[in-house]
Amino acid sequence: MKKVLALSLCAAIVLTGCGGAGTTGTAGESKSGAEEKKLVLSTYGLSEDISEEEVYKPFEDQYNCKIVTETGSTNERYTKLSADSQTTIDVIELSQAMTAKGIEEGLFEPLDLSKIENSQYLIKAAKTMADAGQGIAYTINSIGIMYDPEAVGFEIKSFDDLWKAELEGSVAIPDITTTFGPAMVYMASDYKGVDVTSDNGAAAFEALEELKPNLVKTYAKSSDLINMFTSGEIKAAIVGDFGVPTIKEANPNLVYVTPDVTYANFNTISITKNCKDKELAYAYINYRLSKELQDKTTKALNEAPTNSQVEVSKEDSENMTYGPTAESAKVLDYSFVNPVLSDWIDQWNRTINN
Repeated sequence: MKKVLALSLCAAIVLTGCGGAGTTGTAGESKSGAEEKKLVLSTYGLSEDISEEEVYKPFEDQYNCKIVTETGSTNERYTKLSADSQTTIDVIELSQAMTAKGIEEGLFEPLDLSKIENSQYLIKAAKTMADAGQGIAYTINSIGIMYDPEAVGFEIKSFDDLWKAELEGSVAIPDITTTFGPAMVYMASDYKGVDVTSDNGAAAFEALEELKPNLVKTYAKSSDLINMFTSGEIKAAIVGDFGVPTIKEANPNLVYVTPDVTYANFNTISITKNCKDKELAYAYINYRLSKELQDKTTKALNEAPTNSQVEVSKEDSENMTYGPTAESAKVLDYSFVNPVLSDWIDQWNRTINN
């Protein structure tokens, strides 16, 4: 009888500490008396109201915790993390490139995929990356070509078309230091028919030299393209799919095309070495990969899913890296890119920005 009573009390304690929704009380406690856990999340800060309602609050209710966000650009947040050995950040969302850099610098906890049940449902490229210890991808984006069909005068179908003489002085591409900057080197190398890893980008910079007459400028933010298109300064641009809705809203006459083979970038989630509650951090990552949440974020945040179980309508996936586009997209190898990136930036400035 005593043994049964003791087990019942243990079960009650477990349910009280780990239960679902609970109303927050004062001094870090829920009204049930259980201490409220905290997860410090470093993230982009885009659509914060939507993220709070659709992503953070349901997780807080389920795990009786509070998500505290620290927002900023990828570079700002990475610099802050790497400079602070006593950081309070538990989980950080970064671009694929910065995640690879953080892994190289030992900033993150090596992830145990057996603790992330939903990792088994990752799309092929994301699963390959996760298995290689290069981070857990929660969304994927890629580049395409946006252009003014009336001003261009012909149909653009591939990245190779950007080298055509008809586009002299009318093209914009992302700067080398942006998320998709390294993808420009991969793209230029493919234009030459050379594997970029075989010559560290030598052929790519020859191709970029050939492209230079067509370039008006490089840009840092996709929103910069709105004024360029509106003023007629450019006729075509390479742009990340996440920037397409805003640009097309400003200029509905523009056309966006994704070539048969494009270049992908993943946004990933990592657990920091200083994480105070790794169990809660693993729970957040698993939750971020769940079909239920990605069904919502696909529409609410325009995030292309990495969970292969998520189905997106043709209308909703129009400007999204999804389905065959995601399956065929080339994934940049940042274990190769990062060591040569400083040389690429130097060559880029001498070739493009000179």
